[in-house]
Amino acid sequence: MMDAKDGAHAAGGSAPGDDLNRLLEAVAAGRTTPRQARAELDAHALEYVDDFACLDIGRRARTGVPEVVYAAGKTGEQLVAVARVLVERCGAVLCSSACAAQAELLGAAGLGEVRYDERSGIVTVHGPDYVAPPRAGAIGILAAGTSDVARAEEAAAVAREMSVEVLSAYDVGVAGLHRLGGPLRRMIAAGVAAYVVAAGMEGALPSVVAGLVDAPVIGLPVSVGYGLGGRGEAALLGMLQSCVPGLVAVNIDNGVGAGATAALIARRCSAGPAAAGR
Repeated sequence: MMDAKDGAHAAGGSAPGDDLNRLLEAVAAGRTTPRQARAELDAHALEYVDDFACLDIGRRARTGVPEVVYAAGKTGEQLVAVARVLVERCGAVLCSSACAAQAELLGAAGLGEVRYDERSGIVTVHGPDYVAPPRAGAIGILAAGTSDVARAEEAAAVAREMSVEVLSAYDVGVAGLHRLGGPLRRMIAAGVAAYVVAAGMEGALPSVVAGLVDAPVIGLPVSVGYGLGGRGEAALLGMLQSCVPGLVAVNIDNGVGAGATAALIARRCSAGPAAAGR
């Protein structure tokens, strides 16, 4: 029976040994330094966990975004096994859409510091040797209504794990638009590099914000609303159909994607024009 690793090779990818040989030959020939070779290995490292997971160990080194494990649908044993490998190899892991029982299992596994935010369903695990990235940049996160806060907090958790400052304001939607002015002025004055705007119902708030600020706005449609379109479809279509430049949208309830994107923008802006030109 062909296992997952054999299947990857049969699908046309090169064997890991071939890539390693090429890298070692480059070091021996002086085309690559040992430090560069180590960085390349770290950035593309994979690790298998039994027959149910192939972990991208190098994601943070390669992209700046930490590995996020989707906890829903995983058994407690699977989640702990995956988290253990990521903490040992990467120092930390985020688990999204986690329930309280899963958080308790992670806390009892002796992996390190475990924090659970029941509102967003995010579990953050930091191993004993974890070193956070240097702090860089800031983003603003807005939620139209209280029911949108869980997904907004999911975005905030990812951005904070990327060492980006988060300024937030919640329940400032278009049903009472005068609530938006003060928080938005504070974010503009702080020079945030990007905004995440979470909204369910008709999803109007991201368009309003994008018409008032000079930074990218990431619309986060939330599966909140009444009747037809109330599972986030109306909010998503409203954001996609917006006539306001500077607004893009992630998929429904994708707080992880919204937070990661905004944080990448903030870190790149903080690094200055030299980094942007690389």
